[in-house]
Amino acid sequence: MTHLDPPGGHRRPAVPSADAGAALARCVAVEPAKFAAAHWGHTPLLSRAADLPDPAGFTDLLSPADADELLSRRGLRTPFLRIAKDGQLVAAARWTGGGGAGAEIGDQVLDERVLEQYASGATLVLQGLHRIWPPLVDFASDLGLALNQPLQINAYLTPAGSQGFATHYDTHDVFVLQVDGRKHWRIHPPVLPDPLEKQPWGGRADEVGATAQGPAALDVVLAPGDALYLPRGWLHSAQAQDASSLHLTVGIRALTRYALVEELLTLAAEDQRLRASLPFGTDVADPDAIEPELTGNGRGAAGT
Repeated sequence: MTHLDPPGGHRRPAVPSADAGAALARCVAVEPAKFAAAHWGHTPLLSRAADLPDPAGFTDLLSPADADELLSRRGLRTPFLRIAKDGQLVAAARWTGGGGAGAEIGDQVLDERVLEQYASGATLVLQGLHRIWPPLVDFASDLGLALNQPLQINAYLTPAGSQGFATHYDTHDVFVLQVDGRKHWRIHPPVLPDPLEKQPWGGRADEVGATAQGPAALDVVLAPGDALYLPRGWLHSAQAQDASSLHLTVGIRALTRYALVEELLTLAAEDQRLRASLPFGTDVADPDAIEPELTGNGRGAAGT
């Protein structure tokens, strides 16, 4: 069988490389062991540019000029771009159109309409850049090796004084890498610790709103080159300051014990012994009746 490299990336080595360690070091200003023990999945971590290894910040990964090229010259289509304003997504029909004569494309990003939205205060969200922008393809590969976790990278371009999304939480961990401009972040503790993907913040909007009215656990302005780690579930909102802001968000999909149980259940469906019915008349409320079936000593567990 022919081995295929993953789209947009190179074949990954069996063990993390020096580049993998360097990618993580760009995101956190503490040793990996300390980050793993004190912050990973638990508490936010603010890392200032002065404490990170690259004095140039993150413009090598995606600069404002790069973002402009993506929007105006790369023929983006939905859903590689989303637009948000006043906490709501702007319908794609307001900033997309046909791809030109003979092109069977109806959702081409139209840069002049995008510019109109941006000028009115909307935030532009460039999605899935780990698949289409070469520096971020490589960075995502290296960071994914360091974390041994699946991840994705989006970019957020926000005009001065604007806020794209209301206070919310994500169901994945994130690294926020401030590329250009300054953005004010307010962070609050979770209303639901360690939320799963099927537990988005919208189902707890009242709790989120109420918590956001209280004192923030972290109230900071990110400047170019700063980085912020947020575990999933932590509430956050961000507002650009006196100039436009560009930041990258690295979303890290959680590998959870729940996911392991789900996978075990999928495997269990292939086992005839586990698919077999319990003995006739079994009282599932009786521990003594159920115990042999769970330990493998019952008739159903032994097979038919």
